[in-house]
Amino acid sequence: MKQQFIDKVLASYNPKGPFIQLGSGILEGEVVTDAKVNLALKMMNRHGLIAGATGTGKTRTLQLMAEQLSDAGVPVFMLDVKGDLSGLAEAGKTNDALLERGQAVGIPFEPSAFPIELFSLSGKLGAPMRVTIEDFGPVLLSRILDLNDTQSGVLSAIFKYAEDTQLPVVDFTDLKRLLSYLSDGPGAEEIKDDYGRISAASSGAILRKIVAIEQQGVSDVFGEREFDINDLFGKVDGKGVISLLNISDIQDQPLLFSTFLLSLLAQLFKKLPEVGDLDKPKLVFFFDEAHLLFNGASKAFLTQIEQIVRLIRSKGVGVFFCTQAAMDIPESVLGQLGNRIQHALRAFTPNDAENLRKTVKTYPTSEFYQIDKVLTSLGTGQALVTVLNDKGIPTEVVATHLVPARAVMGPCASSQYEELIKGSSFFTKYQERIERRTASEILEERLLAANRLKEETKARQQAEKEASRPTATRSRRQTPMEAAQTQASRTLAREGVKLIGKLANGLLNAFFKKK
Repeated sequence: MKQQFIDKVLASYNPKGPFIQLGSGILEGEVVTDAKVNLALKMMNRHGLIAGATGTGKTRTLQLMAEQLSDAGVPVFMLDVKGDLSGLAEAGKTNDALLERGQAVGIPFEPSAFPIELFSLSGKLGAPMRVTIEDFGPVLLSRILDLNDTQSGVLSAIFKYAEDTQLPVVDFTDLKRLLSYLSDGPGAEEIKDDYGRISAASSGAILRKIVAIEQQGVSDVFGEREFDINDLFGKVDGKGVISLLNISDIQDQPLLFSTFLLSLLAQLFKKLPEVGDLDKPKLVFFFDEAHLLFNGASKAFLTQIEQIVRLIRSKGVGVFFCTQAAMDIPESVLGQLGNRIQHALRAFTPNDAENLRKTVKTYPTSEFYQIDKVLTSLGTGQALVTVLNDKGIPTEVVATHLVPARAVMGPCASSQYEELIKGSSFFTKYQERIERRTASEILEERLLAANRLKEETKARQQAEKEASRPTATRSRRQTPMEAAQTQASRTLAREGVKLIGKLANGLLNAFFKKK
């Protein structure tokens, strides 16, 4: 039985090209050292799933895979949710447990450090990672703003207008100015025929959602200098650089960081050339906390994810989703994940039991295991594995004792963390924001020009109106002051005539009396 097990495992997990070793098979509670479970590097762009309950060792599985990929010269990108992956920069400390695990899987434990780069969305825990609003796109932006279908349609129209009129929309300032311009500004008439009117209700709702994001202090993610995806492909002394995005300070913004990760994948898909099947991937992208990406996702959002996952492998990029249960991943995406590493599942509640039943159905039958019993009895650092061999055929399902991670399994020292940040060329490159002429400035100039034109037109019309009046008519018109002076003159003249008449009468009367 044991030899049969070894033969089956070796037949399935013995690739001809370069590979990483995940561990050795377990049979009836015993670690069978010779039953080595390997994953061909050329199959890692067929994507994968790492799943399991909390505390079963998923993060360490990510780490051991990242370490071996780095050794093979393959760059890695990882989300550091709790800030405890920076220990990859320090060689681990030898202890009996690690020595024993290394001996069990046939790889003597040798501590090692790996080249890492630290990034942060807030800019506080690493070099800032930014993206422009226009590159983020309307679908992903609708996701983080939590817009309904109508509002998402309005946002798509705004993006289309900006693209057609070559208005660079870099940050939220640009987007708010463009929204105002097209909803109740001069642009409202301009877009009504080709793009449709934007109602005050939709405009106000989108604006409120933008302001809410700004108040949460995470709007700096959008802007320039934009992160260059080519900076993910670094190597140091032949080792692939492991890029860590530390989001421990914004864990309460799951929609933002999960959607940002998808935007990075979208940029990789859009900008990388087609390379077909390679002997090893150009980059492996580990998507931790993957369930956050799919919770409440719209149809358009899911369609974009499916398209990226399906097509990005031809760009030489492998994507591994890490989550608690396979059921967290939509079937349309799950079906594209050829490599599966399933840690222990718990069945404490009816929901747990249902998830276990569904997960078991996704695995082929095995002559060596009862899948449901294995999944609930695996220990920490053990997993049920099935991958694609170098011919693209699913391998034998094997309960696997995983190899130990060789770097520190936790955060590195705070002093070293600061040195890594400040010593990185990326910190200097991305620290300062770039301000250039974008949509907000262009629209401001348009508004000023429109106001000047309106004033000039009004003045010209007034001048033309004055010039068109007849001269005689103009000569008889008096200003209020002139009219008052004329009336006063007439009154004085009238009173003067009366006075002269009285004087004349008086003189005549006096004259006749003397006679």
